[in-house]
Amino acid sequence: MSTQPSEDIDRPDKPSAPATSDGFVRGISQAIGGPLGSHAVKPEARRGRFWTATRIILALTCLTLAFSWVQKSPCQSGDWQQNVQYTRFCYTDVLALYYAEHLNEGAVPYKDWPVEYPVVTGYFMGALGLPVHAYGQDHPEINQGTWFYNANAIILSALAVATAAILLALRRRRPWDAAIFAVSPIIFFTATVNWDFLAIGLAAVGLWLWAKKHPAWAGVFLGLGGAAKLWPLFILGPLLVLALRSKALRSWTAALATAAVAWAAVNFPVFYLYHESWLKFFRLNSERPIDWGTLWYVGRYLDGKWNSGAAGDQGPFQWLSDHVPQLNLLSYALFGLACAGIGLLAWLAPRRPRVAQLSFLVVAAFLITSKVWSQQYVLWLLPLIVLARPRWGAIIAWTVAEFGYFTAFYAELMGAGGKPVIPEGTFVLASSLRLITVAVLCGLVIREIWRPELDAVRQSYDDDPDGGPLNRPDAPWIGTLRRRFRLDRSPAVAPAEPPSPPVAAKV
Repeated sequence: MSTQPSEDIDRPDKPSAPATSDGFVRGISQAIGGPLGSHAVKPEARRGRFWTATRIILALTCLTLAFSWVQKSPCQSGDWQQNVQYTRFCYTDVLALYYAEHLNEGAVPYKDWPVEYPVVTGYFMGALGLPVHAYGQDHPEINQGTWFYNANAIILSALAVATAAILLALRRRRPWDAAIFAVSPIIFFTATVNWDFLAIGLAAVGLWLWAKKHPAWAGVFLGLGGAAKLWPLFILGPLLVLALRSKALRSWTAALATAAVAWAAVNFPVFYLYHESWLKFFRLNSERPIDWGTLWYVGRYLDGKWNSGAAGDQGPFQWLSDHVPQLNLLSYALFGLACAGIGLLAWLAPRRPRVAQLSFLVVAAFLITSKVWSQQYVLWLLPLIVLARPRWGAIIAWTVAEFGYFTAFYAELMGAGGKPVIPEGTFVLASSLRLITVAVLCGLVIREIWRPELDAVRQSYDDDPDGGPLNRPDAPWIGTLRRRFRLDRSPAVAPAEPPSPPVAAKV
């Protein structure tokens, strides 16, 4: 394992000013006089100042999380009368599952009750839920659900702050990129809806360790993240195609091996002792039908405009809704094709794409093709898009679409009791806009991979700041592949001729 520091991460010189590097922020800055002039005394020049960019970003993250906690406060008592959890937009799985998973009765996850989540999330639930229940047994005056939620909110918020700190560490020359994460309404509404920040924090540490050229330790954290939620393991795919391009397969093999060991180590106790409980997560995901807001949901709605849905009069999405195994296969096949296309893009691009760009594309492709897209899954994309394409304009448009979906989704939940709150078409429209904006973000990332001169991050760094062991010349076969696709018309370099023997000068 190499301990050589990564120059692009450890050296914060040439910091980027957002009012000049980002078009959206430059436009907003006109309200206060325009971008900073080249002869102005820059804030960085002041010695001993307290409010550095790093501290401002971390403070903003804490402030957003504090507002998020306040926003969820109407639901913390667990007294969800008259759909208060939907009318106040404060629903959280954390509180609901404290009772649904029987933690309030002292049930040990997997041993006494088959928790529906991967094991690291189950361990986390038990590590907080069982002490709260034990304390509540001796102190019946406390609300166990409230205590459990608040304990989770504190740790999940700490993981969110740690994620912001890692974004800052990965972009020392561009600290204000992390402000996109720090002030995001996505965090405000969904930070504690579920335990997703557990996986996000672990994956972020894995990316940082990879960037610092510690691939084995990076694999450990990606494996642990994959044992909390599956998606951090997807990052190993982009690392593989980039490792093949840069002749760094040894580093990737180390990451894969340690990820597999870490994942197996935390799964094995439950797999061995409570096998049926361990299988619940996999069975649930294989049996789940089309979920709200997905591509398949939108397709089924459109099918209903032309087909009744009865046997013999079904559109393709309606048929898939009734044949879940075939739906699973098609969803996996589409995701596989998307990954193959991303891999080919990584090899044909004029420059080696950045790790964050490919990671964002893979996770976004998974969500777009998946039959399940829970409201908090948007958190998976947020830190990745900050690293992949830190441009405010498109991210704000995507955030607005996500907020529209969020409100429409809660309206659907309120109408699930039989009295519709909004027309079904409105919810489908909100779902479609979310899908479209994520697809647009993917298109913009692909454009910057194909035209690296447009990449804002490459304007501040000589190479990929997240690349770590990948930051090395391309393998020779990349040039051959590009020429085969007629993307690189430069002739192959002929072997150098041996130098002529020296000729003695005549005196």
